[in-house]
Amino acid sequence: MNFSALLKDYRFWCLSLSLLALLTMALYPTQIQKQPVYKLTFIVDITRSMNAEDYRLAGQPVSRLAFVKHNLRDLIGRLPCQSQVGLGVFTERRSTILFDPIEVCSDYAELDKSIDSLDWRMAWAADSRIAGGLLNAMSLLKDKDTALVFISDGQEAPPLNSRYLTDFAEVKGKLKGLIIGAGGLQPVAIPKFDAKGQRIGVYGPDDVPHRSSFGESDLNPEKIEGYDARNAPFGRAAATGNEHQSALQESYLQQLAGESGLDYQRLPDGETLDSALLQHSNLALKQEVATDIRWRFATAVLLFLLCVYL
Repeated sequence: MNFSALLKDYRFWCLSLSLLALLTMALYPTQIQKQPVYKLTFIVDITRSMNAEDYRLAGQPVSRLAFVKHNLRDLIGRLPCQSQVGLGVFTERRSTILFDPIEVCSDYAELDKSIDSLDWRMAWAADSRIAGGLLNAMSLLKDKDTALVFISDGQEAPPLNSRYLTDFAEVKGKLKGLIIGAGGLQPVAIPKFDAKGQRIGVYGPDDVPHRSSFGESDLNPEKIEGYDARNAPFGRAAATGNEHQSALQESYLQQLAGESGLDYQRLPDGETLDSALLQHSNLALKQEVATDIRWRFATAVLLFLLCVYL
C-alpha cells in the first residue's frame, strides 16, 4: 500500500489520533479546576452503646461503630484530592484528637489503617457525657482551620440530669461542623464483654444506672419516694428504666446541634457519609486544584481503537 492509499485508510487516522491522545495525556495529565474540597476532623463515639447492632452490611447485622468505620473508609476514597481528614475519639466527657487533618490521596493508606483500628476498647472510662464530649471537641478545634464532624448515638450514661446542662456560649459560632446521629430509632440490646474483650451476652436492667445520682435531683422532692435532702436527694427507691437498651437519641442530638451552632444529620441504614456531607455544602471549600483528566484521553484512545477493529 503506497502512502497516498494509506492516507485514505480510516484505520491510519484512528491509530494516529490514538497516538496523539496518548502523547497529550502524557504532557497534560491534569487541569486546574475550581472544585469543592474538604478539611474535616471526625470525632467518633467509642462508648459501649456504639456496640449495639442495628445496622446491616452485606446482609449481616453490624455494630454502629463498625458501620461508621465502614462509611468513613469509603468516604476518604470518595473525597477529592487535596481534601484533608483528621481523626479523634470520644468517651466519658472528653474528646481526644488522634491526628490533625492530612491529605486524603497521598496519605490514604495511613488514614484507612487508622480508621480501621478504631475500637471500643480504646475508651479510657465507661461514662458517656455526650454534651461534655462535644464541647471539649469544639474547644480543641475552634482555633484550627478545620470543620468538626461529631458522630454519636446520643446516649448519655448515666442519664442526663437537666439541672446540669452544658453551656456552649464560648464556642458557639467559632467553627463549622456537623453532628451525625448513628443508630436506629428502636431500642436494641447493648452487647456485654468481659475483661478480655470476649462477648458474654447483653447488658441487663441491673447492669446500668437508670438515673443520674450527681448533684441535686431535677425532680420535685414531693414526688421522690424516700426523699432526704442530705442523705437521699434522689430517694431511697431503686431506679428502674430501659437504659440497658439503646436507640439513637435524635431529638437530644438535634438539641445539642442547636445549642452549639452546628448542623445535624442522621446516618440511616443504607446511607453513606458522603451523601450526608453533600447536604451540608457549607462544609466544603471552593479552591483551584489540579484535577486528573487522563481518563478523558484514555476514553478517546479506547474509542479510536474500537473503530479500528470494529
